[in-house]
Amino acid sequence: MSKQLPQRPTGAFIGASWAALFVGAGTFLVGLWNSTMQLNERGYYFTLLMYGLFAAVSLQKSVRDRLEGVKVTGIYFALCWVSVLLSVLLLTVGLWNATLAPSEKGFYAMSFVLSLFAAVAVQKNVRDVALSQEAGGTYFDAGKE
Repeated sequence: MSKQLPQRPTGAFIGASWAALFVGAGTFLVGLWNSTMQLNERGYYFTLLMYGLFAAVSLQKSVRDRLEGVKVTGIYFALCWVSVLLSVLLLTVGLWNATLAPSEKGFYAMSFVLSLFAAVAVQKNVRDVALSQEAGGTYFDAGKE
């Protein structure tokens, strides 16, 4: 059976993905910078953002590797899922217990989720562009030359 590789993403989708990542992570970080939280609270939320972004990218790569037949160990795959879910759970618990206005809690939650989604989209685009360049920039059938 032949394998079709994905088409190169459009420039608009690549740009929108990067913009979403910068807007999501940037607004989260600006919110932290301008907040009245103590430094340890800011560090907690900053660490959660970095951990969540890394976990989301690792999970996307693991899922994609498995779809493409690249071996991914079960323990690493499970660790990726646990990490994404743990980062979301820790953010939820932190915001639930925070002494912030509901609008601030929503701001952090939405910018965090946007950042995770955008990180997955950016990783997908990076991978699709690389595969597209290997294949000459179009769909191709690996079984035909």
